[in-house]
Formats: sequence, structure tokens, C-alpha cells
Amino acid sequence: MDVFTGKELVAIPPGTVTLSDRRTQRSWPVELAAYQLGAFPVTQALYARITGERPSTAHGDRLPVECVSWWDAARFCNALSLADGLVPAYTFDAGGEGVEWDMSADGYRLPTEAEWEHACRAGTAGPRYGDLDEIAWHRGNAHERVHDVGGKRPNAWGLHDMLGNVWDWCWDVYDAEVYGTYRVLRGGGWFDEHWSCRASARRRSHPTFRVDDVGFRIARSLV
Repeated sequence: MDVFTGKELVAIPPGTVTLSDRRTQRSWPVELAAYQLGAFPVTQALYARITGERPSTAHGDRLPVECVSWWDAARFCNALSLADGLVPAYTFDAGGEGVEWDMSADGYRLPTEAEWEHACRAGTAGPRYGDLDEIAWHRGNAHERVHDVGGKRPNAWGLHDMLGNVWDWCWDVYDAEVYGTYRVLRGGGWFDEHWSCRASARRRSHPTFRVDDVGFRIARSLV
């Protein structure tokens, strides 16, 4: 595994996942086709190679990139697609305020939150896929800092840092009627208490915000 790029993809099998929202007390099933998901969060080395930028507050090639907005992450996906000769998944309008996802494209993209949770659980049904200290950097063991990707035990499907270290941006709008354009974050981060580092935990953030415990990982559709 090349943890210096964070670019390795894992094949995720099809399945059904039930999402839930504690605020509204809703739950809903989502059926998923097979797809691919990054084994690691995108690293600072890969982000710098593609964009020429190092926006993170902490510095290190093997650290996950953080302080990236949802828009930064989406544009990175397109840039990486072009670099690898793939069809970009996203089309941005001229004003930069709107985006469309071409589901027929073979390029990189952000996972949906259903894809994220299905991959995080890796066939398990509990709040976590293992003992928290063995699988995640969180407030109780991270010493208030981000850590290199791949330093904790992966889940059964070979995905590292699905919980803890940095939150992952997802494609989905959180709740358009209440929160407008806010997007979904998943997974918990290095400064979160243990109850935020679980497979079902949902957080939201404005797509322009850049925070030091928020990063992302790439996905690809099988088209």
C-alpha cells in the first residue's frame, strides 16, 4: 500500500445500508451498486502534487490534507481525474456556485454518505468496526493533533481511518430545507470525543468552510 499518496482504491461490494438522523428521528434504506473508495484519506503529498497547494495547518506528506472546503475537495477530484486521463465527475457552473454530478463519468468523486457508511461498516452492525483505540485517532489518544494516514488498524475491507483522524466530506446536502447548502461530514476527527467516532454519526458544514479536522477521501463509480 502506498500511504504516501492516499490514492489506492478498495473495491466495495454492493449492498443496502440504513441511514439515520438523530435530530429528526428518521431512518431510510439506500441500495448501493458496487463502487471504489480510497483506502486512506487524501494525503497532503497527493493534494500538493495535483494542486500545488498545501492548505493544512499541520505539515507532513503522510498526514491527511485538512483545511479544505467541500468545493476544494470536489475540484481536486476533477483535477485528479484529468491527471489520470479519466472523465471528470463534476461540472461547475460559470459562477462557481452550482455543481452537477455526471454519474456516467469514470473519474474521481466524493462518496455519498450512504456509500461512506456502507464502506465504514464493512459488514458489521455495531457503532464501530473494532475497538476505538485500535482503529481511530480521537480526543482520548491523538494528543490533540492529526496523525499520518494508515496508522491504525483498517476495517475488514481494508479501509483505514474511516473513524477518527479527520472527518470526510461527502457529496450529500445535509438538509436543504433547514440548512441550505450545508454538506454532510462523516467519521469523526482527532479532536472528537468517542461518541462522535461511530459509523452512524453525521455532522454538517458549509461547503466553503475550511477546518483543521476535516479532509476527504476519493471514490469512483464502476461505469
